[in-house]
Amino acid sequence: MPLPFERSEYEGRIARTKAAMAKAGVDVLLVVDPANMNYLTGYNAWSFYTPQTVVIAEGLDEPLCIVRGMDARGARETTFLGPKSIIGYPDHYVQSLERHPMDYVAKMLEERGLANKRTGLELDTFYFSPTAAERLRQHLPNATFKDANLLVNWVRAVKSPAEIAVMKQAARIMERTMKVALDMVEPGVRQCDVAAAIYQAQISGLPDCGGDYTAFVPMMPTGRGTSTPHLTWSDDPFRKGEATILELAAARHRYHCPMARTLFLGKPPKVMTDTEAVVLEGLQAALDAVKPGVTCEEVEAAWRRAIAKSGIVKESRIGYSTGLNYPPDWGEHTMSLRPNDKTVLQENMTLHCIPSIWMDDWGIEISETFRITATGHETLCNFPRELVVKT
Repeated sequence: MPLPFERSEYEGRIARTKAAMAKAGVDVLLVVDPANMNYLTGYNAWSFYTPQTVVIAEGLDEPLCIVRGMDARGARETTFLGPKSIIGYPDHYVQSLERHPMDYVAKMLEERGLANKRTGLELDTFYFSPTAAERLRQHLPNATFKDANLLVNWVRAVKSPAEIAVMKQAARIMERTMKVALDMVEPGVRQCDVAAAIYQAQISGLPDCGGDYTAFVPMMPTGRGTSTPHLTWSDDPFRKGEATILELAAARHRYHCPMARTLFLGKPPKVMTDTEAVVLEGLQAALDAVKPGVTCEEVEAAWRRAIAKSGIVKESRIGYSTGLNYPPDWGEHTMSLRPNDKTVLQENMTLHCIPSIWMDDWGIEISETFRITATGHETLCNFPRELVVKT
């Protein structure tokens, strides 16, 4: 199975990660976030429901990839690593009350002289349990443990030209997926049937590039459900006189391009079209503020200034960094477009700006994923932003 990037791309990522480790006082890094494992080695399998790790250390010729024994061949298929760097732990470590996969990981570190080092752990990731941390502490009593959460995520924040190219492929798939979804939403059509069409479009992709499964399922609240984010679908039909929000993404080689749009079946109420105008003005103001050297909070402030006269107040953030990821989130958990986030934007960072508005019984979402360029920004998708009205 060919890697999506050249080996030199991965070697550069590892070098930057080691530099970040040195700055943080970390000698050994246990990477458990599957997106970070993929970023550093190419490893790509639905195996993250069991403990696994990529180990980065200055004394290693290349990273160690320690996974469940049955997944070791998957690592050989999807990474650039040599056979000695891929280690499969025995299956009796899986979901056992007597032993834990991190017992085995500790043993592998000890055998390589890495048992008494300053060891970084991704402590606040979805894929690393308190039990895993405790077992490492038990078996490596001479190690000094440090919280290295988000260390690799921040290395990932600035994308390479090759990564940007893949995200642009995802954007082309996203354009098609959104068109399929909007075309299908009609009175009487079941929500689940539209969800099925979305999945087909996401995964079939385009003639020259197929798509991946996305880190989120399609989010498509309808009617009163549009008053809140993160609802999915049922087998109820769409109804005339109701809005539907489509917050979707497309993914290519695990790199995501999200987009949200809102549709109304029938004549939308004036309050919704008025709010649409506010959201569109504010979104454009935020995007116009983007350029290298500007902070995340300054971008959000541009949004707030633009909508101030409307009286609309939005307490939640209006965007976040996005790119490579696995379920359950396509965000990178680093920078957010919100007050007090003083992260300085750099060229080739990629963010999803989604200034959604949710009221008591309705809502509207219109978003753009964008790349920071040398002088400003470019949106990755080319798709109309306006409220879609089907009369």
